[in-house]
Amino acid sequence: MRAYDVVVIGGGPGGYNAAIRAGQLGLKVACVEGRETLGGTCLNVGCMPSKALLHASELYDAAAGKEFANLGIEVKPVLNLAQMMKQKEESVTALTKGIEFLFRKNKVEWIKGWGKLAGAGRVQVTAADGSQTELQAKDIVIATGSEPTPLPGITIDNQRILDSTGALSLPEVPRHLVVIGAGVIGLELGSVWRRLGSEVTVVEYLDRICPGLDDETAKTLQRSLSKQGMSFRLGSKVTGALVKDEGVELNIEPAAGGDAQTLEADYVLVAIGRRPYTEGLGLESVGLATDKRGMLTNEQHQTSVSGIWVIGDVTSGLMLAHKAEDEAIACIEKIAGKAAEVNYEVIPSVIYTKPEVACVGRTEEQLKAEGRAYRVGKFPFTANSRAKINHETEGFVKVLADEYTDEILGVHMVGPSVSEMIGEYCVAMEFAASAEDIALICHPHPTRSEALRQAAMGVEGWIMQA
Repeated sequence: MRAYDVVVIGGGPGGYNAAIRAGQLGLKVACVEGRETLGGTCLNVGCMPSKALLHASELYDAAAGKEFANLGIEVKPVLNLAQMMKQKEESVTALTKGIEFLFRKNKVEWIKGWGKLAGAGRVQVTAADGSQTELQAKDIVIATGSEPTPLPGITIDNQRILDSTGALSLPEVPRHLVVIGAGVIGLELGSVWRRLGSEVTVVEYLDRICPGLDDETAKTLQRSLSKQGMSFRLGSKVTGALVKDEGVELNIEPAAGGDAQTLEADYVLVAIGRRPYTEGLGLESVGLATDKRGMLTNEQHQTSVSGIWVIGDVTSGLMLAHKAEDEAIACIEKIAGKAAEVNYEVIPSVIYTKPEVACVGRTEEQLKAEGRAYRVGKFPFTANSRAKINHETEGFVKVLADEYTDEILGVHMVGPSVSEMIGEYCVAMEFAASAEDIALICHPHPTRSEALRQAAMGVEGWIMQA
């Protein structure tokens, strides 16, 4: 039996960051990961490859459409899908190799295999060849992440009916792609294939896209995606799928009840969300069980069993890589005897469509439900100099602040490069800043970031550029 201070089960953003931080703090640490590469879903078949395709497809769309021509750039691009996929894989490989380097740098041992709890303080690892190793540790961190949520009655074969992994590696551009689910994953991957020439139809059970997103922001995003050619079937449910040689025949009904319709596509992407991955984890060996949502509950990242911790998608909260990273740091620092916490009120969310969406904190709907008095400052990108020059004027920045204290409660943006700009408001909210604090800070001109300041000015009604 090999002994460690900490054993981390899972090598995704939660797991590998936990292992690295443990190594930095001088703890003897092992990270158990069964994939051939580190990085989990995010680096291998999620965040990173999808962003590689989003970037490439956006450039292709700009060249193939009117955007380049309007700028005086005359080109006739030819899509080389195989090369687009190749550069995606090369980028992913470089990132996963980078984590291996960080493990070596911080004295983290990578135990290759699938880990499961084998009693208090013990982890059993099964390697690809079936051999088993048992590890011992005072503290064990479960960071096994999540997997795509299946849709009852629909069998994902990753031939014609795809999950997110399959949709990242299609050998051809679909003639018609139907996306089931109007959440982040469905909209991002739908955007990729729409830009490359697909007809894209999004089917959503709810009567809106992106549940949980600020309502005004969601409506603005939907209008923009609709103008780009994506079509939406909201308030609809898929009740069956028949796979044929050349495609899929879907049965669709109104969510509220009504006559069924048939929708034909050559590929279908099931993107209705993700669920915690706990299969075969040996929870019963230590008396742990998931809740009704399949999640492991925690109190300050610790389970009800002493010495067993849980972080990331496998537990409560937003299923985001950076949330898992924050929890990883706090969890390991607690194990090392330090004071640490995660501020769940200041975890940003981003949708990498075009325009992008970024938000942090409360939505207007949440504030109304809480009965909290608030003020709104909103500034459109149509009035931002840099956005106008770059012909990227869709969207706005909206700041919500307490009516009496002026503390920033939430920020919602839809527009160009907002994924990079939301960090300013995360810092502000972490320091409990007021909207006036941002309104009085000098921002460089001309930049998109000036919209952040102008929106903050709007809370008190003194926007100067619109």
